[in-house]
Amino acid sequence: MLVEGLIAVAAAGGGAIVQAAGTDAWAGIRSGVARILGRGEAGREQAELERLDQTRAELESAGDGVGAERAQTVLATRWQTRLEVLLEQLPEQERQQVAAEVQALVQQANAQAPVQSTHNDFSNATFTDSQVLGSGTQNNTINR
Repeated sequence: MLVEGLIAVAAAGGGAIVQAAGTDAWAGIRSGVARILGRGEAGREQAELERLDQTRAELESAGDGVGAERAQTVLATRWQTRLEVLLEQLPEQERQQVAAEVQALVQQANAQAPVQSTHNDFSNATFTDSQVLGSGTQNNTINR
């Protein structure tokens, strides 16, 4: 049975995989996860690459809204479970090394996460006390 800290690492890893799919971080995360789960065996690594590609395809086909959120949750949980199983099977020293590798991938995914920004243009608005009167445009950019 894994300790709480390792379960948290696996959960963060599962989330990072889903977060990275479809972003610039995907290639690095994809290869890193396949290397970790493949454990140096080319056949296993190739199988993991195929699973990762399937994950990305499922996320892309889920579209937006509730279906996308459900797919993200299911897939993140699936990858968390795969990482937990791997960590459980490893000797303690190797377990800590793999956990550190997963944490590095999580940090990589977070560093390359899409930027979310909001731009408000009030150039045609009138400010009275703390209110905004008039009209303007608001552009929200959420890159996923």
